[in-house]
Amino acid sequence: MSRQSFKVCFCFRRIFKLRVLEPPEEVKILFDQYSQNGTMSLDNLRGFLVEFQGEYNATRDDAQAIFNSLKHLNIFSRRGLHLEAFFRYLLGDLNGPLSPSRVVHHDMTQPLAHYFLYTGHNSYLTGNQLSSDSSVEPIIKALGRGVRVIELDLWPGSKQDEVEVRHGGTLTNPVDLLKCLNAIKDNAFQASEYPVVITFEDHLPANLQDQVAEMVTKTFGDMLYRPETDQLREFPSPESLKKKVMISTKPPKESKISSKKEQWNGETASKSDSEICDKDEEDEGESLQEEDEQMTVPEYRHLISINAGKPKGALQNWLSIDEKKVRRLSLSEQELENATRRHGADIIRFTQRNLLRVYPKGTRITSSNYNPFVGWAHGAQMVAFNMQGYGKHLWVMQGMFKANGGCGYVKKPDFLLSNEVFDPSVRLPVKKILKVTIYMGEGWDLDFRRTHFDMYSPPDFFVKVGIAGVPADKAMYKTKAIEDDWQPVWNEKFEFKLTVPELAVLRITVLEYDTSGQHDFGGQTCLPISELRTGIRAIPLHDGRGDKYKNAKLLVQFELN
Repeated sequence: MSRQSFKVCFCFRRIFKLRVLEPPEEVKILFDQYSQNGTMSLDNLRGFLVEFQGEYNATRDDAQAIFNSLKHLNIFSRRGLHLEAFFRYLLGDLNGPLSPSRVVHHDMTQPLAHYFLYTGHNSYLTGNQLSSDSSVEPIIKALGRGVRVIELDLWPGSKQDEVEVRHGGTLTNPVDLLKCLNAIKDNAFQASEYPVVITFEDHLPANLQDQVAEMVTKTFGDMLYRPETDQLREFPSPESLKKKVMISTKPPKESKISSKKEQWNGETASKSDSEICDKDEEDEGESLQEEDEQMTVPEYRHLISINAGKPKGALQNWLSIDEKKVRRLSLSEQELENATRRHGADIIRFTQRNLLRVYPKGTRITSSNYNPFVGWAHGAQMVAFNMQGYGKHLWVMQGMFKANGGCGYVKKPDFLLSNEVFDPSVRLPVKKILKVTIYMGEGWDLDFRRTHFDMYSPPDFFVKVGIAGVPADKAMYKTKAIEDDWQPVWNEKFEFKLTVPELAVLRITVLEYDTSGQHDFGGQTCLPISELRTGIRAIPLHDGRGDKYKNAKLLVQFELN
């Protein structure tokens, strides 16, 4: 047991004893149950993994991998694990709440409309919506986290002869479109091989749209998905679109010139506008070989693989379903909330074939976010978030897309694709009961300064644990605060009754108690209930941006029945 002192005034220090971290009583009992003479053998450990942890496919090789991960510790024995080594395994990286293999395991062969997509809003902004810089860095970070939908706002430059990306009508600085496209090209498939969708909010005249067509074509080349027709009856699957980039925007209006048309790659194009050629290609005497070596640039409209647009008229028109073609509709969070009050079933039917994008209301100038479950519970595939933002809703978004190997695509539950339309406002019978035991925590003393939480004493940590999901499943509880302890032990158990576990996310937040009520943040994580591993697990904690701390973690038990 060591000591830690805090200076209170010039002549006085408070000294606190620091405990040695010990296994909870439940861990000691389990070790005794799965060991012989104080040693847990390879077969004993495999038995523990299968019977208690619920890892029914665990093999001796899996148990050996755990043994190997502990060999560098002085507490390791060749004959097997002693209690302390077993305890360190439980707190280690191989014992996380989700599968460490991060394998994509959902059926990825269904149409794009059957999935939730990890979606960004104003993806180029570094901070607030009014005055922050535009940059490629937020785009790169988002793609690195597995985000699959990137939004770019396209505006004419100051000289009206170039295209820039910026938030129109604000003081945000622009960034060149070409830089954004290159950043996407270079980073699109680092975290996931499934398709990236670029949504353009287009404020360009026709001549600059031609520039965009040329830039997009030359930047992405064969990576660009170009459908054979602009009348897709059904969206392709994520599996068929691996390592492809898709463009989604509102098609430009037909020009008078394009009223006389010819077939272009299976669709119609204007004779005069069907290709934009390099200067050398205009020479009639050019050989066929030389012509093939030049890159032809299709018309802007032919780059659009996901047509966007909002039909004129009432909400029923917006949600109209055309059996001959699919499209994307965009609604603000307010428009969606208003629409769900009377047209919830129509929205779900619409999203069974078409795409719905939801975006933050304009008053979120600090780049805050909103409750994503209103969109998800009504089948909205693209619930667009300010990824540079902060707060509980962003944490829930990050938690949801930890599912399916973190690939950025999560298969919708079957009830959102059924002919019997789901109604999220109706309370359903309890389908699952989740029990969560918060045992203890460690690692803050390694990740934070000694006086980060309190100038005069060690921190007083408590844990908030709850469910984000449909209204009937939402709940939040908290443990008691443990005073003056960097390694708090709570041993508190909570129970959650879940009616729609498929859409539920577990929220865990650690706070340091302050008598003012302004508690200090000590870490958080959000986990999809659908992929939670049962048993005793080490829960790594993350900062407010979603980046994992090096050491801070909790020891927690999950039971799901």
